[in-house]
Amino acid sequence: MHPAVRRHRTPPARRSIGYSAASRKALPFFLNTFRAAAQDERPDQGKVLRCILFGKPGAGKGTLSARLVKKYDILSLSTGDLLRQHIAERTEIGRQAEEIVAQGKLLPDDVMLKIVASKLDLIRNKHWILDGFPRTVGQGELLDAHLKKQGTPLSLVVNLDVPDEVILSRISDRWVHLPSGRVYNLSYNPPKVDGFDDETGEPLTKRPDDNPEVFARRLTQFYASTSPLVAYFAAAAQKRTRLPHTPVPHPHQLAFAPAHTLLLKTLSGTTSDEIWPKLDALVRDSFPALKENAETLDAQTRRRHSLSDVALAAAAAVVT
Repeated sequence: MHPAVRRHRTPPARRSIGYSAASRKALPFFLNTFRAAAQDERPDQGKVLRCILFGKPGAGKGTLSARLVKKYDILSLSTGDLLRQHIAERTEIGRQAEEIVAQGKLLPDDVMLKIVASKLDLIRNKHWILDGFPRTVGQGELLDAHLKKQGTPLSLVVNLDVPDEVILSRISDRWVHLPSGRVYNLSYNPPKVDGFDDETGEPLTKRPDDNPEVFARRLTQFYASTSPLVAYFAAAAQKRTRLPHTPVPHPHQLAFAPAHTLLLKTLSGTTSDEIWPKLDALVRDSFPALKENAETLDAQTRRRHSLSDVALAAAAAVVT
């Protein structure tokens, strides 16, 4: 072959797709796609606290929920309060519920879900603890499905494990401030003034069901209905769920539905004071975006300043 022709021949390696201009442009997009997928695979832990506390009657759910709400920016949602609000405001759900209650019947699960969802759907980005719902596996399935459909799934389920004999031995010492739901116990959490609420000074009340006979019936009901519900959420915590997501407007950008994993923890103890540090650490470590209330921060600041003053005074005493 003539040398001039040989000089103008293109080397075979230069023709391969690996060196083409199109492949060099496509490669970064390929890598970015995997990077986006890896980011969306991360569970949405650490963002919004949506919590349910389970526990036997007398296990301390009310006391521990109140402590969380007092310390952190968390809403406490009572199913009973929501129901009474709907009835008072004569909403469509409220009128339906009032008619059923007037007949002495229990509210169907779908009606209960509507009552709860009417509030939860309005506080999508708020931290909350739900009290009084769900109570059965059927209610749990309905709530779980609704929240996932809304893209606001449960993020934490806490099971309070307190021995039966411990609850039975202290249940007779329990007193309640009915308007607020604050619970006191003469053995480990007594009021400052015997018989009166710490914050309002109003009289405390003895709940009629705080006796061994009624407690035994409530405990049997707990094992029959709530224990399977805890088992349902325990199974749900073993799975990853794809949540709905907003379509990405850019035509060349791929998007994946975010992954979600429910966190379920069992906290054991004999008193609320014993369980509280475990619950506080769990919430604080699992949801770092959760902010403390201004009142709590002010109290901490005052305490730090007080300790600093004591340290300075001690140092001054040593110098003098």
